[in-house]
Amino acid sequence: MLLYHFGYGDYGPARPGKRLRPQLVMRSALGEGADLDDALDAAAAVELLHNYSLVHDDIEDGDELRRGRRTLWNVYGVAQAVNTGDALCALTFLTMLKARDRHPYERIVSMMGMLHEAHAIMCDGQSLDLHFETASHVDLKRYYDMIGAKTAALFEVSCMLGAQCAHAGGETVRAYGEMGRAYGMAFQIRDDMLGAWATVDATGKIAQHDLARRKWTFPIVWALAQPASPARDAVAQAYGSGGALSSDSVSRVMDALDTLGAREAAARAVEEQVAVVERAHALELRDYMLNTLAESVG
Repeated sequence: MLLYHFGYGDYGPARPGKRLRPQLVMRSALGEGADLDDALDAAAAVELLHNYSLVHDDIEDGDELRRGRRTLWNVYGVAQAVNTGDALCALTFLTMLKARDRHPYERIVSMMGMLHEAHAIMCDGQSLDLHFETASHVDLKRYYDMIGAKTAALFEVSCMLGAQCAHAGGETVRAYGEMGRAYGMAFQIRDDMLGAWATVDATGKIAQHDLARRKWTFPIVWALAQPASPARDAVAQAYGSGGALSSDSVSRVMDALDTLGAREAAARAVEEQVAVVERAHALELRDYMLNTLAESVG
């Protein structure tokens, strides 16, 4: 099942992910003068933790496709997918422990604590996201709280772990974390844009699935924060139903979002976070982040 999820061996080839989180670990470490080998265990641990969260997210969200392939639960059933996700979680921390061959135990304990804390924060964010599905209203602050926990926390700790692999001091580690957090916030808002306006060929997921499930994404939360208008009221009416949206309702919501300018608002919100990344002094990492965020929504 692990081989299937990653698309390895007889289960491949599969559309690869961008490996953004381990890239941030390695690039942060290299930027502070570490050898690449010093960061590989932490990078692998971060990617395993990310995939653990994907397996469980797909179950909780009912997503049937990921990267253009059937999700793990959709092939093997929910119980086996939960078990496989748990195995990935265990492998995450066993992998991090292997870094003791390159780092002193005190640093391993610190890095392990960072990763466990990010994991706990991610669970808080996922809990909020699931709670929002039945909420009558979600404001922008609560939305930012949710994505800061669910998405940005792992990007933040990826950069922090990379800096720690290079023996960086506390202030430097925190600066890398701030950079990673801003990147993660921008990444999630951009992902919300993709969920609404990109095609299945671009994302590997069913188009507008988040809207059909009444997910509180940035375009929706922003739209409902706008002054009363026919377009704003159309979104409010659809999301006020309390249940899944029909295809006709999704189409009306999309028309309303376009009328309100939600796509442009999301792009501006991404740029606010990008500005934080642009001020960073880690130039190579900064350029990598900016390039990955600049990819077309499609």
